[in-house]
Amino acid sequence: MKKIFISSLLFLIIVGFSSFSIHKFYVSIYQINYVSEKKMVQITSRIFADDLNAVLNKKYKVKTHLGETLESEQDIILMKKYLLENMSIKINSKAQELNYLSSEKEGNIIICYLKVKNTSKIKTFEIRNTCLLELNDEQQNIMQINIFNKKENILFTINNVKALLKL
Repeated sequence: MKKIFISSLLFLIIVGFSSFSIHKFYVSIYQINYVSEKKMVQITSRIFADDLNAVLNKKYKVKTHLGETLESEQDIILMKKYLLENMSIKINSKAQELNYLSSEKEGNIIICYLKVKNTSKIKTFEIRNTCLLELNDEQQNIMQINIFNKKENILFTINNVKALLKL
């Protein structure tokens, strides 16, 4: 009886500790706000620096150092190129030009700021986001959109890369 109890306890301890193993989350967060006073759509992205470096290495075959002391201007240029290639916006079925403004580091997160200017009458808003999806099948891009006080949360995955809002 004592042997069964000890074996059972040992089994529970092993199962218990294995459930606490480290699991990497593959997620990035995007905030989109329409600022009517400026007639502008503002986009803020929050992406893990190691994921950005990995995807840039995979796509462009170049080792980058975003968020590190060795970060270079070329690293930022590649990041900007990647973001603009993997995100697009259509307003009223017309493709809009995304403008990269800047980026900053917060811990191990790279925060990027983009905008679409000269937008006033928005009836439909379509967004495509394929950022990091080629890196991992479990990647999720969470997008919070606020246009004319209409708030939407959209989850982009390998199987869902576009969303259309009718306002």
